[in-house]
Amino acid sequence: MRPNIEYLKNTLKRGKSPYVPLIELGIHPDVKEKFLNRKITTLQDEVEFWYKAGYDYIKLQPGVDFNPGKIGDEKHATFQEDGTISRKWATEGKGVITSFEEFEKYQFPDKLDFDYSKFEKVKDLLPQGMGVIGQYGDIFTMTWEMMGFEQFSYALFENPDLVKTLNNRIGELVLSMFEYFAQNDVIDVLWFSDDIAYTNGLMMSPDVLHTYFFPWLKKIGELAKEAKKPFLYHTDGVLWDVFDDIIECGVDAIHPIEPKAMDMSEVKKKYGSKLCLLGHVDVDLLARGSEEEVRKKVQENIKAAGYNGGYCVGSGNSVPEYVNYNNYLAMLDETKSYKY
Repeated sequence: MRPNIEYLKNTLKRGKSPYVPLIELGIHPDVKEKFLNRKITTLQDEVEFWYKAGYDYIKLQPGVDFNPGKIGDEKHATFQEDGTISRKWATEGKGVITSFEEFEKYQFPDKLDFDYSKFEKVKDLLPQGMGVIGQYGDIFTMTWEMMGFEQFSYALFENPDLVKTLNNRIGELVLSMFEYFAQNDVIDVLWFSDDIAYTNGLMMSPDVLHTYFFPWLKKIGELAKEAKKPFLYHTDGVLWDVFDDIIECGVDAIHPIEPKAMDMSEVKKKYGSKLCLLGHVDVDLLARGSEEEVRKKVQENIKAAGYNGGYCVGSGNSVPEYVNYNNYLAMLDETKSYKY
């Protein structure tokens, strides 16, 4: 299959393209290297993986340091690479910023510190038809992680000015990345990721999200709309209470329709006319299921959500190193073999 970023963009805008595109928020380097049968050390290697695996794009992030070692417990961080897998314990109790004094001492990056060199270099490396997705996220997540979930929850009532100040600092920094994405001609699609829900409900009340999350999502949506670029949003969990808010913010496509949280057919029925649906192949299935089960799930998803376009096949979150590699290949192959 030759890449065609225009087909992907058409699908993300709920159109029906000649094939069902593949999409992932992140793929662990171990999986990429096994696919290429060699180490990935350069941007050219990254491009080659996404191209040969059958994706219409390469996803890139700016280089940035938000001092992640100060958030949570550093010894639990197992991997961190371009928005893929970074498992760590989020701080439940007291984080690194629980007062204005700690806020003033914290070393935030400056907008000028962000490294966009990969975006500047990738244009000359792309095969014909291949595009670029610019991705970053976690305005809301970094706000509560830096404070610690417990302290953040108390501060919503006892120190809302601190929450707002921290949220605004992080939001302005991340928003500047999307201003770059919107203005740079090499970038075709904007993707924001920020978890706001669990499998059984929202992490916070809709009122809290309307104060500290949705205003930023809407600002990014406005940038995408003005630039005429599709806008993707990732969050795990059940979203029935906020789907309308997400749509109101200008989101074109929602990822990953977490299998344990929502039924694909139901989401398609209620919101398929307003949102392209992405993902929904359970990571647990990719890890512990059979190839036949993975292929069957891909077929079911396409039947449920892709019959009239507006659906891209992918995992129910991302592709970690512990998936069954042959199951990942089966997902790719079954998607490529499907024809409308």
